[in-house]
Amino acid sequence: MLKNDDYQWLFRKAPAMLTSIGADGTYVDVSDALLDRLGYERQEMIGRRPFDFVTRASAERIEKEFLPALRRTGRLDHEPVAFVAKNGDAVECYTNSLLEHGASREVVRNVAMYTEISEEARANFKYRNLYRSTPAMLHSVDGNGLIVTVTDHWLQKLGYRREEVIGRPISDFFTATDRARLSGDALRELISQGDFNNEERQVVTKNGQVLDLIVSAISRRNAAGDVDRMLIASKDVTERLRAERQLRSALAENARLREELEQERDYLREEVKVGLNSGEIVGNSPALMHMLTRIAAVAETPASVLLQGESGVGKELVAHAIHAQSPRADGPLVKVNCASIPKELFESEFFGHVKGAFTGAYRDRIGRFQLADNGTIFLDEVSEIPLELQGKLLRVLQESEFERVGDDVTRTVDVRVIAATNRNLEKQIVDGEFREDLFYRLSVFPIDVPPLRARGDDIIHLARHYLQKTCNNFGREQMQLTRSQAEMLRNYSWPGNVRELKNVIERAVILSPRNILRLDLSMSNVGSELHVPAFADHNEGEIMTEVEFRALQKTNLLAALQRTDWKVSGPGGAAEILGVKATTLADRIRSFGLKRPR
Repeated sequence: MLKNDDYQWLFRKAPAMLTSIGADGTYVDVSDALLDRLGYERQEMIGRRPFDFVTRASAERIEKEFLPALRRTGRLDHEPVAFVAKNGDAVECYTNSLLEHGASREVVRNVAMYTEISEEARANFKYRNLYRSTPAMLHSVDGNGLIVTVTDHWLQKLGYRREEVIGRPISDFFTATDRARLSGDALRELISQGDFNNEERQVVTKNGQVLDLIVSAISRRNAAGDVDRMLIASKDVTERLRAERQLRSALAENARLREELEQERDYLREEVKVGLNSGEIVGNSPALMHMLTRIAAVAETPASVLLQGESGVGKELVAHAIHAQSPRADGPLVKVNCASIPKELFESEFFGHVKGAFTGAYRDRIGRFQLADNGTIFLDEVSEIPLELQGKLLRVLQESEFERVGDDVTRTVDVRVIAATNRNLEKQIVDGEFREDLFYRLSVFPIDVPPLRARGDDIIHLARHYLQKTCNNFGREQMQLTRSQAEMLRNYSWPGNVRELKNVIERAVILSPRNILRLDLSMSNVGSELHVPAFADHNEGEIMTEVEFRALQKTNLLAALQRTDWKVSGPGGAAEILGVKATTLADRIRSFGLKRPR
């Protein structure tokens, strides 16, 4: 059996350059071959550290790379070390090292063997140093994806030291998404496939920053054809992708704003310009003159106006007239038909919303009040505003402030409000359906718009006005009203007011052959529903009393409801048959006290 002295003799006399380094990091023993090559005596090396006998570069590598790798793996394979001989010459070697552990897994010693580098190996070593210092993000992995070497630039980009990365799986530096996709067998499978080009990866720096990379790789295969080494080149495209994302976001925002502006433009064209071109206030009856006097009085002021009158009397046209004569004439006039807005969308319609504020809010949207800034907003059928929203409307009127739905930014507007209704708001206040404070805020200056039946010969003036305009619009030769036709129009009570008169004239132009106005055809359609005896059952010149006419109107309305099984609105409803709005028909049903039979 060999004794310790025998082992020591074999260690020292072995034909190889060997060192034994103790747990304290100093030389315990060295072989004669190493002493001969370096020119030192044994006592000159025993008890001293390896850093004293190697070049500065090797000392840094031992400290930063070899020792951490040795502690993790227990061995080093073919790593370069440059000794400095006693005469000052550099002796470049490769080392293979092995840690020896005791019974309690404590480190006993490190035994290392050195092989002097040949000229070819020396050239490879020089290439390795050039590789590390190249100004590119390069790293190499083995067949299992463990990092073999990295360039200084790679370390600089990720913020690590060399000893912190050598020997670790490259997947340790991936983002969680890439790590889940490329780790373990998946990474080894990818490496086994060999070269690849321009693949996207994301890595995480030491301080937590995510870098976007484009990576390409070339592989080296062993004699068995398996990939045992892969060189990967990475290009940091984080800033480029961020700039591209910002550009795409800016382009999307521009597109969104352009779409919004186009929608606002189209809205203004339809709601304002079309409204302004819909006609002028025609007539000279005392009732109309009284209304025009009040319009002129209030137009120059910023006061809120409440227009009251039956459906179809032309309240929107009056709102246009007030706006056109006001100092805000150059600003927008924005119309809101409160009866056509779903209850859950009132606040968004009035004040706008931000993206994601509610289901379906796919983008930011400005509201009608902001659209009407420095102009006028016309709230048609204001009685239809839900009670819970009336307080927010009151705040805008009092303080000129609001917030978009889903936003906490308070915005200010300068808007003049014109409201219109065909309902009795004072009765709605008593019934708890309308806020009293909002009513007084809206009705600073009330204007009653007279019904057509109260305007006398204005009916004839309006009929001729619409007849001329309709013939122009329809490309027909001008037609004339006869005296009997004028009398027919004057004797009808026009429950649909100006809107109904306009429809009658347009229908007559469509039905008239050879450019001879056949008002009887147009009025017969109305008459078949209204059963107006002045046009059908009575001789010309015979007059009906208001009571007689109301009775016939009630009978006709009831017949229409019975024919449609009491369906008021929608296709095939009574409102469609009678040619009036559903809200107007509902008012008449209430006024006549009609109720659907059980």
